[in-house]
Amino acid sequence: MKELVIDLEAEKNEILKRYGALLRACRSTLQKGDKKLIRRAFEVALESHKDMRRKSGEPYIYHPIAVAQIAAAEIGLGTTSIVCALLHDVVEDTNMTLDDIEREFGKKVAMIIDGLTKISGVFDTNSSLQAENFRKMLLTLADDVRVILIKLADRLHNMRTMEFMPRDKQLKLSSETVYLYAPLAHRLGLYAIKSELEDLSMKYMERETYQFIKNKLNEKKTEREKFIRDFIDPVKKSFGGAGPRCRYIRPAEIYSFYMEQDEEKGRSF
Repeated sequence: MKELVIDLEAEKNEILKRYGALLRACRSTLQKGDKKLIRRAFEVALESHKDMRRKSGEPYIYHPIAVAQIAAAEIGLGTTSIVCALLHDVVEDTNMTLDDIEREFGKKVAMIIDGLTKISGVFDTNSSLQAENFRKMLLTLADDVRVILIKLADRLHNMRTMEFMPRDKQLKLSSETVYLYAPLAHRLGLYAIKSELEDLSMKYMERETYQFIKNKLNEKKTEREKFIRDFIDPVKKSFGGAGPRCRYIRPAEIYSFYMEQDEEKGRSF
C-alpha cells in the first residue's frame, strides 16, 4: 500500500489562506477587538485539532474554518457565532471542557458551544423520533437561535464534503438532512441553504435520478438563461434605473424539480 506523503508546510499555508478568507468574509461586521477574539478562537481550534484529520485525509481544522466561513458569508452571523463555529467541535472531540471555553471566551460562547454539543448527542439516542418532533426538540434545546444556525452551517459543510464517507454514513446523513435540517433551514428563512441541503441529500440517496436531472437541466441551461434575460431586460429598461431593485431568481433546484416531477408525471425538460 502506497504511503501517504503529507506536505506539512503546504498544509500550513493552506490553513492560513483559508483563515484569511474567513477574515475577509466577516470584515463588514467586525468591531474593535473582534479580530483578536477570532484569532484566539482560531488558535485554540488549531491546537485542539492538530492531530486530527478528516476522512479525506485533510487536516480537521479545514472543517471548523469552513463552518465559520458559511456562518459569516452565507448566513450573515457576527463575531460571537464565528468564534463558536471555529470552536464547535472542541468539547465533543478533544480534551477541552466547557469550563475552559468559558474562562477563555466568556459565558455566552460557552452556552452556545454547550447547545451545539447537546444537539450532536441527541442524534445518537433519539434517531427514531418523528421529524417534526425532532425539529421541535432541537428548537427547545437551543436557547439561542445561533445554536441552530451554526449547526446548519456545520451540516452544510459536512454534506458538501461527504464523498469520502462510507456509503451507509452517506445515506444516514442524507436522510437526516432532508427530513430534519432542510425543513429547519426553510423555517428560519435560509432558502438557498435549504435548497442546497435537499440537492446534496438527493445526490447520495437517489444517485441515478439526481445525475439524470442534472444532465438534462445542464442541456437546457443556455436556453433557460436566454429566456430569463429576454424576460428581465425589458422590465429593467421600463424602470430606466428608477423604481424597485430587481433581483435575479435562479431556476428550480434538482430536488425541487424532482418533487414536481413526482407530482406531475410526464413534465418535459
